[in-house]
Amino acid sequence: MGEEIRDSHFTAQDLVLFRERLAAETGRLRRFFEQHALSTRDGIGGYELEAWLVDAGQRPAPCNAEFLERLRDPLVVPELARFNVELNSQPRPLQSDALARMQDELQATWDRCRRCADEMGLGMVMIGILPTLEEGQLGLGSMSGLSRYRALNEQVLAQRGGRPLRLDILGEDHLRAEHQDVMLESATTSFQIHLQAAPQRAVRLYNAAQILSAPMVAACANSPFLFGHELWDETRIPLFEQAVEVGGYAGAAQGPVQRVSFGSGYARDSLFECFEENLLHFPVLLPVLFERDDPSLPHLRLHNGTIWRWNRPLLGFDADGTPHLRIEHRVVPSGPSVVDTLANAAFFFGLMKHYAECPEPPERQLDFPRARDNFYRAARHGLEAQVEWLDGRKGRMQSLLLKRLIPEARQGLARLQLDAADIEFYLGSIEARVANACNGAAWQRAWVARHGRDWVGLTAAYRERQDSGRPVHEWDI
Repeated sequence: MGEEIRDSHFTAQDLVLFRERLAAETGRLRRFFEQHALSTRDGIGGYELEAWLVDAGQRPAPCNAEFLERLRDPLVVPELARFNVELNSQPRPLQSDALARMQDELQATWDRCRRCADEMGLGMVMIGILPTLEEGQLGLGSMSGLSRYRALNEQVLAQRGGRPLRLDILGEDHLRAEHQDVMLESATTSFQIHLQAAPQRAVRLYNAAQILSAPMVAACANSPFLFGHELWDETRIPLFEQAVEVGGYAGAAQGPVQRVSFGSGYARDSLFECFEENLLHFPVLLPVLFERDDPSLPHLRLHNGTIWRWNRPLLGFDADGTPHLRIEHRVVPSGPSVVDTLANAAFFFGLMKHYAECPEPPERQLDFPRARDNFYRAARHGLEAQVEWLDGRKGRMQSLLLKRLIPEARQGLARLQLDAADIEFYLGSIEARVANACNGAAWQRAWVARHGRDWVGLTAAYRERQDSGRPVHEWDI
């Protein structure tokens, strides 16, 4: 979905040809797995950070085209809405001072963006859902002017038979709404963490990412408000699932699997199972035709880009053209600060190293339905969520993080041979955040409890503290 397409309108013949080429490319990918043709490099990390442009009144500023034209930075690209942009990283091996270098890169890109926005009389915010966002601002007039987004909207509505998209989210408040397009998706801004995986380790890593989604979303939650309603700690989760609510083939073996979901189960033998599920279970949304027999498998990658598992396997290519696998961890929201963002990445990398190398695979100790239940409880209740872990014990997520998961992440980062000072700095930030029960969601709720539902004031206060560079657990209210 990250590449532009030529047109947003398709014919029945386009669909037939795309399906044929998708099936052929899926067969080619199967042979990559069977013939051990995939890159064996792993332990390489990267990220994508989505952010908001806001005006002087702290409201969404729909002018990313002008912003990007002025900025001219290849690492910063448009998003679905005209008030969002995405900041990308260069992938780097997870060793030595990689975490500090990732922070330096993100800080430099962020500073360039802020200076550019300031020249335009605008501001930048990294946050899961912007508190000042109003439902009326999410219309087609706010869609970025790219064909791929218009095509996505048309195809989603076509597959829904023209039925509106419905929101029904129960939290502290109850939000119900109907929307006539996919622009609800643009209210959800994320920090997507990428980890390259060698084929022989990819199953363990993918399953670990699913199990770890619950503690990650609880520790990192930063999206408690939507359209003036107080909802889940990480409201992005139900919002995104309902914003593009399109199922798979009704006659498929497991029924109509949703395109935005926690997934249908653990991987068993290889990550090819996910790409095969893409082919067998999901209708094509964007039948854009590329050259037949293109070695980059563009039809397969585009189709995969329209299926938004919270942990999504990706096919990419090393610098020498060798195909590789990556795991994209999508549960973490944007923000609250640059330091928090890299602390979230460090926590994920450390946990993944530890859990993927446990002598007993954790997926044998926690079945998939319980891992999925943990995830949704954690998204709704954050650090207060009651979850069941690998030993069968049930308890509060905050205690599990402090007593077990943060020490395990430290062990994982140490085994990656990352700098000891960086490990302590970033995981010390996670530990303080969790111990103080002050992630982004908790800070926003606390500010509103003291000052009332002043969404402009909340956003201004959030921006002021974000711009200070301090981690969220040090923010006053």
